[in-house]
This record gives sequence, structure tokens and C-alpha cells, in this order.
Amino acid sequence: MKADIRRWALAGVAALALSLGAAPAVDAKTFKWANAGDVSSMDPYYRNETFLLAFLENIYEPLMRRDESLGLEPALATKWGQVSPTTWFFDLRSGVKFHDGSPFSADDVVFSLNRASSGGSNMKGYFTSVKAIRKVNDLRVEVDTAYPDPLLASKWAAISMMSKAWAEKNNATVAADATKNEENFATRNAMGTGPFMLKERRAGEKTILVPNPSWWDKPKHNLTEVIFTPVANPATRVAALKAGDIDMMYEVPPQDTDNLKKDPNIKVIEGPETRIVYLGFDHERKELLESNIKGKNPFQDKRVREAFYRSIDVEAIKRTVMRGQSFPTALMVAPGINGYVKDLDKRPSLLKPEEAKKLLAEAGYPNGFEVGMDCPNDRYVNDEKICQAVVAMLARIGVKVNLLAQTRSKYFTKILRKADFGPGDTSFYMLGWSPAATYDVHNVFESLLQTPNKDTKKGSFNVSGYSNKKLDELADKMEGESDKAKRDAMIREATKLYTEDYAYIPLHQQAVIWAARKNITLHQPADNRFPLRFVQVK
Repeated sequence: MKADIRRWALAGVAALALSLGAAPAVDAKTFKWANAGDVSSMDPYYRNETFLLAFLENIYEPLMRRDESLGLEPALATKWGQVSPTTWFFDLRSGVKFHDGSPFSADDVVFSLNRASSGGSNMKGYFTSVKAIRKVNDLRVEVDTAYPDPLLASKWAAISMMSKAWAEKNNATVAADATKNEENFATRNAMGTGPFMLKERRAGEKTILVPNPSWWDKPKHNLTEVIFTPVANPATRVAALKAGDIDMMYEVPPQDTDNLKKDPNIKVIEGPETRIVYLGFDHERKELLESNIKGKNPFQDKRVREAFYRSIDVEAIKRTVMRGQSFPTALMVAPGINGYVKDLDKRPSLLKPEEAKKLLAEAGYPNGFEVGMDCPNDRYVNDEKICQAVVAMLARIGVKVNLLAQTRSKYFTKILRKADFGPGDTSFYMLGWSPAATYDVHNVFESLLQTPNKDTKKGSFNVSGYSNKKLDELADKMEGESDKAKRDAMIREATKLYTEDYAYIPLHQQAVIWAARKNITLHQPADNRFPLRFVQVK
């Protein structure tokens, strides 16, 4: 496979199709797939990022998982519920074994939940309500919350279970901190209970999985081997798929969709994703890290945020960059997520350049200013191209944006909040978010909009450091509110607060576009996860 990638990378696209010729014969049950970027770690708590979590959920498993319709179903827990408003129970599946043959028990659950909520773990935001975790017996765990948290089970569908003994044996009891580029044994090795086992890991080159012959569930796949390869260049990925050197490509660039649809040997699978791609400002620092303005922070003035927001033409981005394959939005949550308020999903009108410049002048920046911008180049569909379009749009209002586009590993290390909840090193950035754990808007408020707080773990992905006391209060109240009418009213009020404050710049709901050879059947969830347990090679 490594030789294939070198060949794809060295050949020009036109010559590539000719040089590959007919696809080589492969085992009918070997499945080869590619993505723009690699999975950054084998540790399921290293980064709360969809692609990493989706990949590792094939190896590790949560207590509850999502079915094909995104409903919650039993996995390592067969039953769960509340014995009181602030106490949850989880009854575990008996007879489950880790890939090394050791038994799965409550000790592993308690260990995993504590590991995921501490150290360098990037999953701390799912434990904001948790007060205590305890083992009742080998097959039962109870959890006390500081306040009623009806969404706890949904949140923990994102938390995979690890082996306590394996982590202890290999000195990996604490999750490595991604913001410090830390590593430990769990970074490059994995041992879970899931349908697939890690056979080989070459970071940046390929990762090979094989089926778990002792999996507790009945396999719906027919795979004997899975080979994943990161291929950064989109034209190279397309050429490899068309030649039959890979069976599937994850996240097809919009500009290649029509071409792939014309190929009789390929099928394109597409649909709207629950993720919102957005831009964020540094609200927190008194002086921006990356700006020519000293002694103050332009983004702390609402007029500056409004000038930016109303100068970015999301319809033009949809038309020219996304080739029509995006769904512009004014909200930080997509349709289909509980708490989406349709009538508030309306963007204010675009400003003419002179109108935006007037707003900036009123804020004290008559000549505009200079600011850095961070963007990934292998994480979201056309991410770098979107950021380049934003740079051009803001140049029209006198703002010089210095774009730094990097691979996801370097990018996330730079921008994300530190393990101690200190701010990331960014002034203006792109990010994407889907409340894929709960499919409820509270996840967006708690993770992206509430004031970052080390003690409560709220605001864990609030890279901006945005803070609004009233929104904090509403988010806390809605978390435990069981009266739907009251909760909906809180959601509406909180939504108006952040939209009217121009806290962020939502761009669009991203479309999920995959492509596969015609002999491949698979399932595409709206959360853009890729469960290998549903893949069939004909």
C-alpha cells in the first residue's frame, strides 16, 4: 500500500489514470480506504474530534452506542437508568473480553471514566455534572451527579472503555495531552473490546485492522482486513479510487463529485451532516497574540465582530467554494438536533465594504487592522479554500488576515484550550462542531458557549473564551430541566443572546460526501462517523 501511495503522489493526475491500468486483484474481503488526514492517535481520549472518535470506535466501544438511525442502543452496558434524579446505574454485559482475552468488568469502566475525565484527556466536557463514580459489583457501576443530568447516558456514548490492566502494564493510565504533543503507549497501540483489532500502526502511512474473532456481537461485515491510508492530495485520492487501488474515500471534495458520479464503477453517497463549520474570535485576551494592534483586543468590541460577520458572504462560499454542497446557517446547531430554533436561523444582511469600514472606524479602527487566522487543511471539506475566501472578503473592509493553514494535528495542538483550561494560541480561527454525543443543543452551549471553567469543565471547547453570564445561567438551568416548554424557552433565549452578540460566525452545515466502488456496501450516518461493522465487500 505504501508503494501505491508513493506512485499516486509522484504521478500527474492525467498520467496517473493511464499508469494504474486495471485494478490489481485483491482479496475480496480486504477493504482499503483513504482520507485527507491521518487519525492522530490511538488513544480514544486524546482529542474530541469526530474522525478520531469514529475511527477508534471500531476498536474500542462505549457503554451505549448509536444504531443506524443514531438512536441509543446497548453496547458494553445492557441496561442503564436513574435510581434517583442524581444517581445513574449502568449494568454491564457479561462475558465480554478485551482483544487480549482478558475479561471486561466494572473495574475497567471506573478506570476508563476516571481516565477520560482527568489528565490530558480532551473528553472532560462530558463529565461536567459528575460527582462520583463507583463500582457496585463486577457488572454494575453507579454514578452520582451534582445535579440532575438527564443527558448523561447520551453524553457517554462518546466515551470508549479501556482495559485497566493493559493501561497499567504499559504505563498509560493517564491520557497524553494533545496540546503539549505528549505521547504514551496508548498513542500508537490499542486494545479494546470492539469488532476490530489493531494489527499495524504506521503514523502518517497506514493503519491495518483485522476482525475480532471473539467479539460479543454478531458481525454484519464480511471483512478479513481493513487498510486505512491518509492521502492528502484530493486528486490523488480520486485517481486511486477510480483505478481501484482503494475501495472508498471519506469526504469527497465538492469539485470532484460530478466527475465521480459519471464513473460507472463508483457510487457517491451524500447527505447533510449534523456538523456546523464556523469562525471564532479570541474574546478572552486583553491583547491579541497575532495582530498589529497593541494594548487592546479589537474582537472585544461587538462592532468589530459584526463587521466581520456581515462581510463574509456564505452564499458566495456555497456557490464558488462548496459547489452548492453546503447549507448556510446563522446558528451553531443544525436542523435535526434537538433545540434547533428554525425562525432564528436568519443571517443579517451583508454590509457593503464602506458600511463595514464605518463600523470598524466607530470601534476605533479607521484603517482596519492586521490579524492572524488559523485553519486546518485536511479536516473539513475545502477548509483551506474557505479560509482563503474569508481572507479575500475581509481584505475588502481593510482587514489584513494572515492565514496559517496546517494539518489537523498541528492545527488542533495550536488552537485548543490547554489541559488546565488555559487559552489556545489563536486570535481568529475555523472550527467545526456537531453535538454527536447527545444530539441536543445543550452540548453546544456547554462546550462552545459557556465560560471556560477548569472546576466545572464547562466551556472545554470554547476556544474563543467567550463569556456571557446570562447565557451561563440559562445553559445550567436547561441541562436539568425536564419540562419541555420551559426548556425550549431557555434554549430560545440563550440562542438569541449569542446570535445578537455575534459571539461566533457560523458558516454552514457541511454536506457528507463519500465515494466507494460499486462492489462496496456501507452505512453513512448523519454524524459522519464510519462504522466498519456495516461494510460489505461483494
